[in-house]
Amino acid sequence: MPDPLTIAEAAAAARSAATRLAGQVVHTPLRPYPALSRRTAATVVMKCENEQHTGSFKFRGALNRLLTLDPATRRRGVVVASSGNHGAAVARAMQVLDVPGIVFVPKHVSERKLDAIREYGATVELYGDNGLDTELHARAHAEAEGMFYLSPYNDPEVIAGQGTIGVELLEDMPDIDVAVIAVGGGGLLAGVASVLKSARPGIRIVAVQPEASPVMAVSVETGRVVDVAEETTLSDGTAGGVEADTITFDLVRDLADEFVLVPEQDIAVAIRDLHRDEGMLVEGAAAMTLAAVAMRADGLRGRKVLALICGGNIAPATVDRAMGLAAEGTPSGG
Repeated sequence: MPDPLTIAEAAAAARSAATRLAGQVVHTPLRPYPALSRRTAATVVMKCENEQHTGSFKFRGALNRLLTLDPATRRRGVVVASSGNHGAAVARAMQVLDVPGIVFVPKHVSERKLDAIREYGATVELYGDNGLDTELHARAHAEAEGMFYLSPYNDPEVIAGQGTIGVELLEDMPDIDVAVIAVGGGGLLAGVASVLKSARPGIRIVAVQPEASPVMAVSVETGRVVDVAEETTLSDGTAGGVEADTITFDLVRDLADEFVLVPEQDIAVAIRDLHRDEGMLVEGAAAMTLAAVAMRADGLRGRKVLALICGGNIAPATVDRAMGLAAEGTPSGG
């Protein structure tokens, strides 16, 4: 189990990671969303991690972790468990640094994400019906083979890599009032919000999960990591269980000012509307933050709102499903 991590430690590690990763990751752009700004009477700006290498924020944490491993550990190789984006990110980082390894993915992973992992030359094996099953199997394999298990979120250097987004935000938009961030295992929110809160304690952090898979939200409410019944969700990047010993739990609990649980139709409408309004096609976990902004519009009037667009890797079949669902009615935020 990793040592506990304080907010100050996480923020400091993210600043160090920003120096380490300079020139190796994309300093992703901020893009205004005028249509959503009009609908909410807020100033809504998107941090576009869909324009990061491999199409998601995950490359930051993956590369930072590999760069902080000692040479002997790198030579032995790494093992990864991923629903897709983390696997692709680690696969590219392994390719860049010439590190061997294997990526385990759940059986339900999208073909687009699976193809992306394979394109970077990684060995891929399918195992498990959900993210937690895959993680436990990958950990066991790493231990048996003497390899390093690279967690998608339960690792301080992975959290630090994701936190470099926060460093960029403070440079590019230091007057954010509200930051809206999707949560799965919690590494993204833990890293980004640690940096933002350390610099601006008054900023409001809104954590977002799908109603169909609210594991971290229920766990925070319960006071410990718990198993939660889940259903299929358009936000597949945040779906799945959470490791009981994850260091992200305390950080998410202490940093998130509010959780918003988003219905599937709201996610679908956000995917459709962003594509219609801005020509951007993003995955469900990313669109979910925009749906949360719409759902909380009454409390955001006149405020500067940052919606973190965490990735753009969405399968064509998922696009079709989202567009069909969006056409069925009015979302709760509409």
